[in-house]
Amino acid sequence: MAEAEKSGSPQGVPMTTGSPSRAESRGWEKRLASMPDEQTIDFVQSLSVDKRLYKYDIVGSIAHAQMLAEQKLITRDELKQIKDGLIEISQEIAEGRFKFDKTYEDIHMAIEAALVEKIGEAGKKVHTGRSRNDQVATDIRLWMRDEVEILQVKITLLQKAFVKLAEKYAEDIMPGYTHLQRAQPVSIASYILSFTEQLERDFIRLKNCSELLNICPLGSGAIAGSTLPLDRKGTAKQLGFSDISYNSIDAVSSRDFCAEFIFDCALIATHLSRLAEDWIIYCSQEFGFVQIDDAYCTSSSMMPQKRNPDVLELIRGKTGSVYGCLIAILTILKAQPMGYNRDLQEDKTHIFTAGDIVEACLDMAQAIVSHTKFNTRKISDGLDKGFLDATCLAEYLVGKGIAFRDAHGIVGSLVAFCEQQDKKLAEFSLDQFKQHCTAIDSDVYESLGAAKVAGKYITEGAAGPQQAKRQIAYWNKQLAQR
Repeated sequence: MAEAEKSGSPQGVPMTTGSPSRAESRGWEKRLASMPDEQTIDFVQSLSVDKRLYKYDIVGSIAHAQMLAEQKLITRDELKQIKDGLIEISQEIAEGRFKFDKTYEDIHMAIEAALVEKIGEAGKKVHTGRSRNDQVATDIRLWMRDEVEILQVKITLLQKAFVKLAEKYAEDIMPGYTHLQRAQPVSIASYILSFTEQLERDFIRLKNCSELLNICPLGSGAIAGSTLPLDRKGTAKQLGFSDISYNSIDAVSSRDFCAEFIFDCALIATHLSRLAEDWIIYCSQEFGFVQIDDAYCTSSSMMPQKRNPDVLELIRGKTGSVYGCLIAILTILKAQPMGYNRDLQEDKTHIFTAGDIVEACLDMAQAIVSHTKFNTRKISDGLDKGFLDATCLAEYLVGKGIAFRDAHGIVGSLVAFCEQQDKKLAEFSLDQFKQHCTAIDSDVYESLGAAKVAGKYITEGAAGPQQAKRQIAYWNKQLAQR
């Protein structure tokens, strides 16, 4: 999808008798004496992938033609013919009436050829001062700018679903895990809102990506710009770019923004995969913490009792495909000599794939979250297993003037003793507590039991019910502004 150099017969060497020249069907290749064979056409074409850029290619071409007319490089009549022709082609493509011919390699030349066929000589002037190199760099940026907005909308919808779910469980407590071992009690709402926080960073990263990519390379040509008086800033303004690129060599060869976009997609996929992993575990019989709606589960072809969280498993699995896109784009870019190289044609495969996968996964995650329940009775029945109140007991001792490291050791000994006696900390008598530490008094029982512990959290951002309620209010206000 660029003006890559190809070898050909020396000037003046006649073509084989009876063979049509490349120029007859591919006017941009008069330098070459023979037609590429079918295998080469299939190998180099990107039309099957980049035809989805047609709207952006047409919008870019209209803006370019408008600028050419303003600079007196084409007439107003030619501009009208070009605009009308391109609009007709856009309608034909949208209605499925346009015939895509892989001979033209990419969406740029397919549209240009159709324009020339439709309006004649004026169509040949649309490419004045432009290369496919700066043309495709512009098209991708236009597409990605829209794609970022689509992903941000889907992120916001998922965040809202999380907040709505959290509102139902602000007072309910569950075990929080580290190393997949019971650690401390947390509000179920705080657990749910942890995913909202992750997604917010994804939203911000996409915003930053959009700001960085929102510059216009059009007018940079193949590598060195043009001798024609192009108004690059005027074109950029028409297309809604915040600025133009200021180095033509970098402008046509840079795909930093593609790598950054896919990286952002990869992190979104990471966060969705972590959600999937948690809920796959939590909906198992061993946990039984969550109930996913049957609409997002499947059964087994052999075992009639099975209720499998396949949709979550697929979200987790598709993350690997997004990671593959990131490694692919980085590998493509790592050995590029400066200037445009045909390798860059492969960028679209990976940005489209990453965007499509993450869009679908965000949609599915939003649907699942909106139709999931927490089994609070099951969670509550086993809540005081695992000494979730041990850390709070250590902090209680700190409040009695004991150094934390010493308090840590005392509570560790108490937990070991409890395990031997098959008891919970709250089941110790005051005398038993005093045998381990004389500083312990009757108020110790206010710091024991998972539900009591969660209610005692006071730090900002802690995982207790009061903090969760404040966070819910914050997110409802924040997300309502989008």
